[in-house]
Parts: sequence; C-alpha cells; structure tokens
Amino acid sequence: MARYTGASCKLCRREGCKLFLKGPRCYSGKCAMERHPYPPGESGKRRPRESQYRQQLREKQKTKRIYGVLERQFRGYYETANRQTGVTGENLLRLLECRLDNVVYRLGFSKSRAEARQQVRHGHINVNGKKVTIPSYRVRPGDLVSVVDKAKDLYNIQTSIVENAKTSAIVPAWLEADIEHLQGSVISLPNRDQIDLDVKEQLIVELYSK
Repeated sequence: MARYTGASCKLCRREGCKLFLKGPRCYSGKCAMERHPYPPGESGKRRPRESQYRQQLREKQKTKRIYGVLERQFRGYYETANRQTGVTGENLLRLLECRLDNVVYRLGFSKSRAEARQQVRHGHINVNGKKVTIPSYRVRPGDLVSVVDKAKDLYNIQTSIVENAKTSAIVPAWLEADIEHLQGSVISLPNRDQIDLDVKEQLIVELYSK
C-alpha cells in the first residue's frame, strides 16, 4: 500500500498551518511551523499568486494530510459523501472522522493519527471485542473501541495518555472515553460543530464538482 514517507513537518509548512501530525512536538517550540513559518524550498518565502483553484486545491490537500489518506482513497470518500443525503462537505468530514485510526487518536490512545494507524495495523485495537487491523474501518454509533489486553502496558499508549493529559486534549462530544480501562464508545455520528478542524469543506466540494 502506498503511503507518504517524507518529513511530516514539511506538510505543515506547505499548508501554512499546523496539522498536528507529530503529537506533542507540535505544541512545543521544536515545531517547524514555529521556526520556519513559510513553505519549504528556495521559493518558499515568495508570496504565491492567489486564485480560486489554488485555494480549493490547498484545502483539499490540507484535509488529506490531516487524516493521512492518499488521493484515490480521498476521492472515494468524496464520491460516497456525494451520494449520501445532506450537505456533501459535512458528509465528507463525517466519513473521515469515523475512520478507526482517527477514533483511536480522538480517544487519546495515541499521540497522532499516524501512530494510531500503526496501533490498528499491529492488532492492538478491538472493536466490539474483535480485533480490527484496518485503519479505514468505519465505526458506527454503539461501537466499543478498546485496546487489547496485551497492549495496555505498551510504552507508546501509556505515554500518549500522559502527553494528551498535559496538552488538555479534549475527547469530542460524539465519543465517550474510559481512560482507566483504555476503551471508548461511539455515542453518535459527529456533527460539523463537533469536528474541531479549520477546514473549509465547501472549497473541496467545489474543486471536485468541476
């Protein structure tokens, strides 16, 4: 399976905002956006020519990179969202939020979505008592997401809980976390106001609608 293997901080600099791809580091002075708040490359400090297409493209790229999905998969999410009833942009974000790796991250069991994706692939996560190793697995209301017993003492999971507590990471209202037992439940599908992302999803819809 194809995946991005470059420097995560370059993605944040390219989009001009923090995408929080490296967990606690993004909150510290070591964050690349704090030290170099301009796009990477020799022409990074030049002011780019603004256009409607550029704004739409950058919004799409930013959203893809936040959730760690590639173009083909992202396009598939858009097509599914477009077939659903309701607002297409909100449907798109809802589908992305309901990915299992994102839910593990939102519950506070990992420091980043990339780390959550690895936990899922390594078989450290159960859904309703059954092991699921597919990061894109879509959770539904009533699902119980938990860390398997043999992984509860893993260093990455324990440090994630401590680090998330330090940064006061808030579990969204559509989820309910039980940190003591390392499990959480999906109360409902997320509404747009429960998704704390600075994303203009309408621009993505406009880009794909051309």
